Amino acid sequence: MLIPGNPIIRHKYTADPTALVFDGKVYLYTGHDEAPVGTESYVMNKWLCFSSSDLYNWQEHTDLLKAADFDWAEGGAFATKIIEKAGKFYWFVSVNHKTIKGSAIGVAVSDYPTGKFTDAINSALITRDMLPATDNLKINLDPSVIIDEDGSAYIFWGNKTCHYAKLGENMTSLASEIKQVSLPDFEEGAHIHKRNGWYYLSYGYGMPEKVAYAMSRSIHGPWVFKGILNEIAGNCETNRPCIIDFKNHSYFFYHNGALKNGGSHRRSVCVDNLFYNTDDTIRRVIMTTEGPALAEQS
Repeated sequence: MLIPGNPIIRHKYTADPTALVFDGKVYLYTGHDEAPVGTESYVMNKWLCFSSSDLYNWQEHTDLLKAADFDWAEGGAFATKIIEKAGKFYWFVSVNHKTIKGSAIGVAVSDYPTGKFTDAINSALITRDMLPATDNLKINLDPSVIIDEDGSAYIFWGNKTCHYAKLGENMTSLASEIKQVSLPDFEEGAHIHKRNGWYYLSYGYGMPEKVAYAMSRSIHGPWVFKGILNEIAGNCETNRPCIIDFKNHSYFFYHNGALKNGGSHRRSVCVDNLFYNTDDTIRRVIMTTEGPALAEQS
C-alpha cells in the first residue's frame, strides 16, 4: 500500500509501535485498536505487522500473533518489543494473566520476522507476584529489550514504575533480580536504545502523555533526565516511542488519533525524522502530516 505521510497505516487503527530493521527492511509491529466508534475503552486482541524498504510503501503481514495464542493469558494485546538474536525472532508482549491478577509479560518466538510466532515458554516471563507488592494491575506493561555489544540482553518495562532485569542467554528467562529505574513522571511505554556509547531510555511522561527521555553511560544507570522528546500527540492521551536507524537516518515512531473517528482508543501509528545534537542529546521531534522524506535507496 502507498501511504503519503502520517498516519502511515490508514486502513486499520494501529497503536504502540515497535520496529525491527532486518535484511534491508523495516518491520513495524503494532497493536490493533478494535474499539467500535463510541466506545471509549481499549479493545485490543492481537498485533499487526507491516514491512517496508523505504518507509513509504508498506506491505501487511497477517496472522502473526494474538493474545489468545498464549494459553495462560486472558486477553489484552498491549505494547510489545521484537528483537532478533542468532537467527531467532523474539517477540516480548504484555497481556492480562488468567490466574495471577493483572498484566504479565510473555515472549513468543519465530524463525522469521513475519512469523508465525508461538509461545516460547508456555508460561509468563514476568508476573505481578514477582514484583514488590502493588495494587497496580497494569504494572507489567510495555516491554522493551536491548542486546548490548557483549551479547547481554536487558528488558525494561512498567506502568507508573519502570523496572528492568537482565535476560538469560536463551532470551526466555531472567538472569538477574528485578530492579527499578527512577524517572520523573514515568507513566509507561518504555523504549531502550543505544548510540555512540550512550543508552537512551524514552518513555511516556505524565498523563496525557508526552514523551521524555534520559541518558546513561551504563545500562544500570545513573540515568540523567534530558527533558521532553515529543509533545502530546493531538487527541490521544497515550504515546509510545520507538527509535530506529535505517539507511543512514534516524526515525521516531509514535501514535496519535488522527484518522477519522480516531482518538485515545482508536490510534494510528506515525513516523517522523529524529535528529541528534553534537553532544549526543536528541532534538525535540517535530510531528508532521507529511512524514519523513522517502528513505534513501542503498
